[in-house]
Amino acid sequence: MRLLVERIARSLPRIFIARLTVLLISACALLSPAIAQQPFITDDTDVTPRHKFHFEFSNQFDALQRSAFPSLKQNTADAELDYGLFGDFEVGIEAPILTIISDQSAPFPRATGLGDVNLSFKYNFVKEREGQRHPALALTFNFEMPTGNVAKQLGSGLSDFYVNGVIQKSITRKTKLRLNGGILFSGNETTGVIGIKSRGIVLTGGGSLVRQFTPKLDLGVEVTGAVTRNLQLGKGQLQTMVGGNYALSRKMTFDFGIAAGRFTASPRVGVQLGISVDF
Repeated sequence: MRLLVERIARSLPRIFIARLTVLLISACALLSPAIAQQPFITDDTDVTPRHKFHFEFSNQFDALQRSAFPSLKQNTADAELDYGLFGDFEVGIEAPILTIISDQSAPFPRATGLGDVNLSFKYNFVKEREGQRHPALALTFNFEMPTGNVAKQLGSGLSDFYVNGVIQKSITRKTKLRLNGGILFSGNETTGVIGIKSRGIVLTGGGSLVRQFTPKLDLGVEVTGAVTRNLQLGKGQLQTMVGGNYALSRKMTFDFGIAAGRFTASPRVGVQLGISVDF
């Protein structure tokens, strides 16, 4: 069966082959595996097909910066469900379960619970087409609700409003570049202990480069960051991740990544494992 699928894939027109050979491939391609932007923070322009669901679960364990003391480590178990509401438009909900491990001198040496729940909307208004130079473009809007316990640092206690622009371009048949730029208009950027705690406008940006190395394995690297409007780097966020996806089936991938960060708002080092499923 595998040989038959590979022969069929080789016989498809070039435009479909290009879409099948990258990490974040449109779920509309019926023969492609279920691949999303996870484990990367950098978003893609692809959206869940109309009246279909896409599910992601990940668990990231981070060692925090020394400046975060008395907090020492954070575990984030994150579940996200997306639904294709219209053509090229999806809605999603994301809910993290956080565990923050702190020094014994802290009021809560170990705190576990629901973090801030996030509602998201994405619109892919320009698609990349073979033979044309323009990239794919998308716009996302996020509203994060203050559902986490503030006293235990599980939530910010603020409502966050965030807009992000996404650019996606095929560099080669097997390599894609993605760039993000966003503005957090209110609230703050924290997930548990990680993130910029300053209230108000936060500027975010990032980029990822992902390549398909085998029919089942994609690997990539990304750099993401965030800074307050007055450019206080000491309160900023800068993170690099190396990771990828391995196709377990036609509609499921195993996602993995190793992250390293700088400045107070970033984890010092972290490991992420997860799955992505289309259904």
